[in-house]
Amino acid sequence: MSDRRTASAPGHTLAGHLDIEMLGAFLTHHGVEYEIVEHDRAMRALEAARAADVPAEAAAKAVVLFDRGALSLAVLPASEMLDLHKLRHLLGASKSLRLASEEEIAAHLPEFELGAVPPVGGGLFAARIVDRRLLDQPRVLCGGPDHRHGLLLDPREMVRLGDAMVADICEE
Repeated sequence: MSDRRTASAPGHTLAGHLDIEMLGAFLTHHGVEYEIVEHDRAMRALEAARAADVPAEAAAKAVVLFDRGALSLAVLPASEMLDLHKLRHLLGASKSLRLASEEEIAAHLPEFELGAVPPVGGGLFAARIVDRRLLDQPRVLCGGPDHRHGLLLDPREMVRLGDAMVADICEE
């Protein structure tokens, strides 16, 4: 069951990690309307959607990618699979574009719990490409910086904050 809170709720900071209230403060600073959703620990976006009582089509997953020594982020519906061929073409990426390993994510993004990367965060990290299907939803549940919090927000805000490309990046 979810516990929907406002950004003024106490933080849940882990040593060296960005907490949900810090991320909320970033969103507030940039004029984004959002809702923090606290839920049972979930390791996958669809699990978080079920725990937060959000329909699967309104849940987003952030996929961390690695190409030529750099990370980037793609965001797509949690119920869909990423098409790396489409993504390579759209981003002009090399054939070495792939999903980042846990070690690469931990080394480059230590402020987040492993496997919990929000699609917004300014200088910290932001979506580079967002699947067009998400923009059919008025609000989507996105992961937070840990496995117990999510953010409900307008998916257009992910695009705006990350200056992200919108395209079809899902497998057919």
